[in-house]
Amino acid sequence: MRTWVVALALSHLLPASAFAQGTSYPAKPVTIIVPAAPGGVTDALGRTLAQHFTDAWGQQVIVENKPGANNQIAAEYVTKSAPDGYTLLIGPEVTFVVNPSLYPKLPYDPVKGFTPISGLVTINHALIVNPALPVHNVKELIALAKQKPGEINYGTFGIGSSGHLNMELFQALSGTRFQAVHYKGATPALTDVMAGHIQMMFISLGSAVPQWKADKVKLLAVGAANRMALLPEVPTVAESGLPGYEAVSWFGLFGAPGMPGEIVGKINGEVRKIFGDPEVKKNFLDRQYFESIAGTPEQLANFIRSDEPKWRKVIQDAKVKAE
Repeated sequence: MRTWVVALALSHLLPASAFAQGTSYPAKPVTIIVPAAPGGVTDALGRTLAQHFTDAWGQQVIVENKPGANNQIAAEYVTKSAPDGYTLLIGPEVTFVVNPSLYPKLPYDPVKGFTPISGLVTINHALIVNPALPVHNVKELIALAKQKPGEINYGTFGIGSSGHLNMELFQALSGTRFQAVHYKGATPALTDVMAGHIQMMFISLGSAVPQWKADKVKLLAVGAANRMALLPEVPTVAESGLPGYEAVSWFGLFGAPGMPGEIVGKINGEVRKIFGDPEVKKNFLDRQYFESIAGTPEQLANFIRSDEPKWRKVIQDAKVKAE
């Protein structure tokens, strides 16, 4: 992690040509690489940024989707691109804090292979169950699971996904055992929870709340550290019997390694302006139950530094292995 901090600290030593490049940036179209298929959280973030960047800079900013291999395809593409700020990555936390423990070898270096630009958002996850499951809160779920170890199924959106690891952490802290059913995405898993083919899952609040309000699922708790202002009536998992539990994902904006400091600063300033806009908060962030973490590149590096040991332990203790 110190590599990023040193690089940022030395950015003022870059030659004058780098600053000239920064002041004229962007002089051509910019591409935001999204490591997921169109639709969904990551794509929505990319397209929101692209539209606002385009409006602010008067230069076209496009989104290019490169899904697959648990974000490795997109990450490899960006880490090998020119460090000029014209190829950016929407980086979910799994890219940096999960994959290093999940795979014996990666086609990118999660520490030295990128320039951190800014945090984007955190997403609190919801613990939802099929309405037929005879539980109404986390304590009742834990009690039922202990009566029927391994008999209750839960859905994930892939091995090593947040939906998978959040449940592994839940099991470790609660002393329960559920049966994982891995899907290729969150939507098919959610569909099967509603249909009763599987009993429960952790999923982003933005996906869970509409189904909960339509009485298609029961929302037992949120994975936030504290009750959310937008959902004050819904308890947290932590207050429901598992102190310290959090089920939160974060996303950041990254570039190739070695980006000039002035270009990093220009993009960072625009991100912070976007997510500080009350209209963006009302019409995008709040509607998706996102919380902004737009800040300095150093703060983004700290997210990785603090999260990696946590998920490394979860993966090792649960003996999770990528297929």
